[in-house]
Amino acid sequence: MADARFEDGGEKPLSLMATDREGLEVVSALVQDAVFPVAEMTWDRTARRFALLLNRFRWEDHEKAERVGRPFERVRTLLVFGDVMKVASQGFTRGQGDLVLSLLSVTFTPGEDGTGRVDLTLAGDGAIALDVECLDATLRDVTRPYIAPSGKAPRHGQ
Repeated sequence: MADARFEDGGEKPLSLMATDREGLEVVSALVQDAVFPVAEMTWDRTARRFALLLNRFRWEDHEKAERVGRPFERVRTLLVFGDVMKVASQGFTRGQGDLVLSLLSVTFTPGEDGTGRVDLTLAGDGAIALDVECLDATLRDVTRPYIAPSGKAPRHGQ
């Protein structure tokens, strides 16, 4: 049996779960450069769930699109964290509902007894910090891919 390859995924939507730092690194790579308005961010204190509805750049399709000359794509994706005890943010306020944020990375810093902190780093010095009882993240594509409005792949440091 051979290892799975990106090409084996075809055009099926992604559905991933991360319960450790290594798994979250995969999720972070897939959501890099996702954009979302502040209004698409929710925290349900009672359910202890924090969710973002992202417009995710399809990094898993980037090289293939470039190789065959097809437009780059984005897809609407839910990024959900469970067991969230506290949420803090900087660089924006919830009242700025139309403000569009760009997600750069998602990291996890473990604490004691499985607890920890998830940091969502945003472009422009913004950030969201989640204090979690344990790492419980899911990423699920919820629409079909669509052509990226800019027609370009995100670039950093250029």
